[in-house]
Amino acid sequence: MTSVFDEPKPSDDSHESKIVINGEEEKEEENDNPIEEVRLTVPITDDPTLPVLTFRTWFLGLLSCILLAFVNQFFSFRSNQLWVSSVAAQIVTLPLGKLMAKTLPTKKFGFPGTNWSWSLNPGPFNMKEHVLITIFANTGAGGVYATSIITIVKAFYNRQLNVAAAMLLTQTTQLLGYGWAGMFRKFLVDSPYMWWPSNLVQVSLFRALHEKEDLQKGQQTRFRFFLIVFGVSFAYYIIPGYLFPSISTISFVCWIWKSSVTAQIVGSGLKGLGIGSFGLDWSTVAGFLGSPLAVPFFAIANFFGGFFIFLYIVLPIFYWTNAYDAQKFPFYTSHTFDQTGHTYNITRILNEKNFDINLDAYNGYSKLYLSVMFALLYGLSFGSLFATISHVALYDGKFIWGMWKKAKTATKDKYGDVHSRLMKKNYQSVPQWWFIVVLVISFAFALYACEGFDKQLQLPWWGLILACAIALFFTLPIGVIQATTNQQMGLNVITELIIGYLYPGKPLANVAFKTYGYISMSQALYFVGDFKLGHYMKIPPRSMFIVQLVATVVASTVCFGTTWWLITSVENICNVDLLPVGSPWTCPGDEVFYNASIIWGVIGPGRMFTKEGIYPGMNWFFLIGLLAPVPFWYLSKKFPEKKWLKQIHVPLIFSAVSAMPQAKAVHYWSWAIVGVVFNYYIFRRFKTWWARHNYILSAALDAGTAIMGVLIFFAFQNNDISLPDWWGLENSDHCPLASCPTAKGVVVEGCPVF
Repeated sequence: MTSVFDEPKPSDDSHESKIVINGEEEKEEENDNPIEEVRLTVPITDDPTLPVLTFRTWFLGLLSCILLAFVNQFFSFRSNQLWVSSVAAQIVTLPLGKLMAKTLPTKKFGFPGTNWSWSLNPGPFNMKEHVLITIFANTGAGGVYATSIITIVKAFYNRQLNVAAAMLLTQTTQLLGYGWAGMFRKFLVDSPYMWWPSNLVQVSLFRALHEKEDLQKGQQTRFRFFLIVFGVSFAYYIIPGYLFPSISTISFVCWIWKSSVTAQIVGSGLKGLGIGSFGLDWSTVAGFLGSPLAVPFFAIANFFGGFFIFLYIVLPIFYWTNAYDAQKFPFYTSHTFDQTGHTYNITRILNEKNFDINLDAYNGYSKLYLSVMFALLYGLSFGSLFATISHVALYDGKFIWGMWKKAKTATKDKYGDVHSRLMKKNYQSVPQWWFIVVLVISFAFALYACEGFDKQLQLPWWGLILACAIALFFTLPIGVIQATTNQQMGLNVITELIIGYLYPGKPLANVAFKTYGYISMSQALYFVGDFKLGHYMKIPPRSMFIVQLVATVVASTVCFGTTWWLITSVENICNVDLLPVGSPWTCPGDEVFYNASIIWGVIGPGRMFTKEGIYPGMNWFFLIGLLAPVPFWYLSKKFPEKKWLKQIHVPLIFSAVSAMPQAKAVHYWSWAIVGVVFNYYIFRRFKTWWARHNYILSAALDAGTAIMGVLIFFAFQNNDISLPDWWGLENSDHCPLASCPTAKGVVVEGCPVF
């Protein structure tokens, strides 16, 4: 379907390589983008007559958005999560688009009295349609952070939540970012110096898929390779997904020492150090950490190095020296505990009516304790934030400041680089008032969600305004960093700290503030990054805006609906103690989110990370993170010939374990091994094969596993069709003693007492 948003500006010279500026014709430079990577990757040609918002775009785009939003949200509740990226849709929709171009009728329909016309089939399937379909898919794949709030309220706190308030929460947290994106797009999109490196991967893949393949003898097309791997992945996943779940994590050390707590802590891939543990399941490899096939080797090395230092050096020292009473609690858990070593009974300190902390009950019960692993993870999250600031300032500070000064100068030029000139010449820009309208409407509904519905979300009006102010303040500086270095600093820790001190004892206020402050900034940069992709691919800006807006609303609705459906239909979802043996509905990510709401919301940082609490020592990580990059930066300057020193990335090392405790040792080991094999060994030895098939292999494995997982649920699990109970049916690694405390005198059911 074509529309006014697709039509280029009327121009008599739309096919000529010249631009009229101040009445004078100037020849368009062949390529004057200042960034070499952009010059080497992004084409400088454009055909503004290509149809963009066609029926094919809407049909395949909405279908991809809905499917990916549903699949990823569905799997987020399961023990072995799986995230299917938009690359799968990007590859699958190409032949579907070409098939529609061959089979749909080409008849045009007009509207009386207007120049507007549309057709189901306006011509060959083109790259611009494909880009917009991928934007749809990418929005669906991104998920909705706010659904975790709904899950913890209904499944963990077992409280009622108005469905309208929940729906408004999911929509407004996703849409507020449009306002910040509109304010800063001039600097972050139009400037040639804000080049968004991650977009170049997408540009390369689009060109590879649409350029004609020059096949050598014995080679097969990329799509045929995709179908073969997809079929194998689809068929295989019925084994770990239904017939034999135990092969997802194999911890053979526990099979040998069945009665030793220490041996099982050492050997368990899910609850311990995971020595010798591995999995025969793609969701074990990619479910929590993403596909390792899409991560460069230097990042894998830093990432795994950070994991290894934490899990095999730092954590054992703290645990076996009994720091913070570590041995009273399980080795690897995100649960919260009281001073006796038992699970913290949160109902004892909550006021049932107001859903806030009862200080008298808290003082008469116990301070909040964490496993030493979980406490150290919070310390590392403090350190990673400051390490990012320090690293970027040291390694990229001069570069970013120079880019920013040039960006301000470049945006004064009406045309900027060749890509800006092509976009401004051929297409109408998005009016600023479009962004303002979305911002005003989103803020109004967000205010209603917080202040209405008997204030179920607990966040007062000033909290919403403060969250928006934080997001607005950080969007531009963090956007400049991300657009030039591909690093985004998260605001979740800062937002939790701020509202935790200002408004303690309110768990939902804390998570709502964090979501509005952190996600609206993150969404703004997501929108801006996609606008830059459209800028490179010469997509009409108004078409980009319409697609992003519709996709955001659709994806948010699907994620909300999927969450609400699963919470209300799966009995005892997220409650591990009441779920049947082998049930996958353990909600590992939401469990961490729930415990964070207790730590930062109910108890508050003032009672956790100061002298009033147990863990004031974690504050040293702020200083450690700030100083850690300095020696590596100094050595890289002193010894410039040692190039490996420049590959040490301290923020990546600090943030390597940020996926814990949802991700376990077995996930890290499986992810790293596959990543090293493909992105080091195969990349170096068989580069031609890697270039043609690596990303497609990743997409096919994701898609086959995900689709079989959904089919298993609807065909078997949803109809209570199960296999006879046997050893391999347990969704565990058969290391029950790995969760036992090792301190003397602590009594836990099913564990030996030391």
